[in-house]
Amino acid sequence: MPDSNEPESTSESPTGRLADVDLSVKLSKSDGKKKLKKAQKRLLHLRLALGGQLDGDHTLGPPLCVVFEGWDASGKGGAIKRLVSQLDPRHVRVRQFAAPTPDEQRHHFLWRFWPALPGWGGMSVLDRSWYGRVLVERVEDFATTEQWQRAYGEIVDFERTLADEGMILVKIWLHLSSEEQLDRFRAREKNALKSWKLTDEDWRNRDRRGDYEAAVEEMLDRTDHEGGRWTVIAGDNKRWARVEVIRTVIKAIEDGMAAHGIEVPSGP
Repeated sequence: MPDSNEPESTSESPTGRLADVDLSVKLSKSDGKKKLKKAQKRLLHLRLALGGQLDGDHTLGPPLCVVFEGWDASGKGGAIKRLVSQLDPRHVRVRQFAAPTPDEQRHHFLWRFWPALPGWGGMSVLDRSWYGRVLVERVEDFATTEQWQRAYGEIVDFERTLADEGMILVKIWLHLSSEEQLDRFRAREKNALKSWKLTDEDWRNRDRRGDYEAAVEEMLDRTDHEGGRWTVIAGDNKRWARVEVIRTVIKAIEDGMAAHGIEVPSGP
């Protein structure tokens, strides 16, 4: 339960409707550090349980896949860093997906994601994913209308197949206000060690924010299902978002273990 002086969690918000997300939520530096440490410790405990590494019990738990989508500069990289930083790197795989290569374009758009998926006892974190088909590929006309319209059903069927096999699938959209995004873009421009993150494509995407918002809303509406719920997290305050991401994953693990009849470990 959140502390009495802490803003109410946004991760329980219903699917979609970006305008309903409270972007004013924030954590102070001291609160953020304390809550992050606590959440990371609990996640580590659960991760070891899924990997069969606790109490000499080598029974593997269900595979865990965390999918990150969000606006440019919404903090996906920083959130992923905090999510996995306390985990044994042998037990988690992080993959980043950009535009498909020419060889990948020769296959069905979902083909390139299969090797990144975790098996039982495993964990994968995806920075961008198959949702590119109904986001950037839709908006920038890299896919035909027939292709991206068909993709909603293909994605849902794909995710249901994974869920039916036992996968815990966590889908996160990091939401960011236009004003905060502009501030972050300008800050990157001035930082020699971060300017490489900002490209002409980022500015072009920002100019088409309205088109992308429409695509995001439809994605959230049409691909939210029992086997793969969307969680929209307010990202204007990085400390809030990072803690909320880990809490979202913790809850998904606990619910997934309980659904498989696996005892959820108590503790931190």
